[in-house]
Amino acid sequence: MNAGCLTIKELTDAVGGGLTPRMVRHYHQLGLLPQPVRSQSNYRLYTKKDVLRLQRIVALKQQGFQLNHIRNILEVEPEADTTVNLMGQLQLQYRAVMQQISQLRQTASALEGLLGRDRHCQIMQAEVLAQLKLLDVETQAGLGGLENLWSGLDAEIHTHSEAFSESLQGLLPDLSNRSEIEQHLISQLVLACGDVSLVSFVKLSRGAIAASREALSSSCQIVVDTQTVAAALDQTRLLHLGCHIETLIDNPHITTATEAEVAFWQHREWRDKMLQVSNGCILVVGYAPSVLVEVCEAITNQKIQPALIIAMPIGFSHAPAAKRQLMQQQIPFITVAGTLGGGALAATALNALVESLIDKPDCHCYLNQSNS
Repeated sequence: MNAGCLTIKELTDAVGGGLTPRMVRHYHQLGLLPQPVRSQSNYRLYTKKDVLRLQRIVALKQQGFQLNHIRNILEVEPEADTTVNLMGQLQLQYRAVMQQISQLRQTASALEGLLGRDRHCQIMQAEVLAQLKLLDVETQAGLGGLENLWSGLDAEIHTHSEAFSESLQGLLPDLSNRSEIEQHLISQLVLACGDVSLVSFVKLSRGAIAASREALSSSCQIVVDTQTVAAALDQTRLLHLGCHIETLIDNPHITTATEAEVAFWQHREWRDKMLQVSNGCILVVGYAPSVLVEVCEAITNQKIQPALIIAMPIGFSHAPAAKRQLMQQQIPFITVAGTLGGGALAATALNALVESLIDKPDCHCYLNQSNS
């Protein structure tokens, strides 16, 4: 055995991240990892350089890169002037991935058309499934028959309103390990965007639900980044709980993520206002990633102490980075990882939490009282 070298088992233990010897051998076959030297007993022997390369592979894989993308990234030496070529390759790969997602989305839509049916539509659903098995689509008449099947299924939507909860039952993944409030929260987020795949991106810290209930029951301050988010909140319930809504970027003309991002950077008073939020408040960020960046920095510097952060800003670089910063904080949070987000989702998350505390009053007298 060569001094300083590791066996394949010692290599996987050193790298961690769930790496197994079988995965290492697979990386050798793909060319991601060079073939190692062998001992006299024919054992694979690895060096510190192999450990570093495998750590990079594991880290990139955990960030969502596929193995063929990782190979291209690792093949470029840091000092080589090939960044432009690499970016071009990654753009081509990105377009290929998006095309695959589009094709899978079409398949998912077809399945949702069958599985996402409430009980009123299930008789027709069963009939369609039975006829699909016997359908002959080799002729134009057969294709017409397929269209007639979907027309018959779609005709049922005119007989009743959609039962959203029943529709979701056949589509949502198993959420039995989640609390009832979490299940309701996730269901409401899916309904807000119409995309069941959102479930895998929803991240809740431990204690987030309990922290939200304690803060809301204590009539906490609700701080949102824009008036668009504020307008989507369940003000009837919030006023009944005694929760006051404060808007950071208090300009009714700012309605998009782009406008909110620029405005927050250009106006120092709004950043100063963020530092003045009350301890134990709930912060709701639905548009501007820079707001979340500033919030995380203020928490790190112990300048603010919110009870909960609901963070769903939109963006393709700053937003994912800001969300990762948030998930490293000790403050309870609810977020949607990656680029997904928006004011509607952020408001929906808070509304679902409020709804778990109090039934909606039958009238809007609380709103009238607030205006008096």
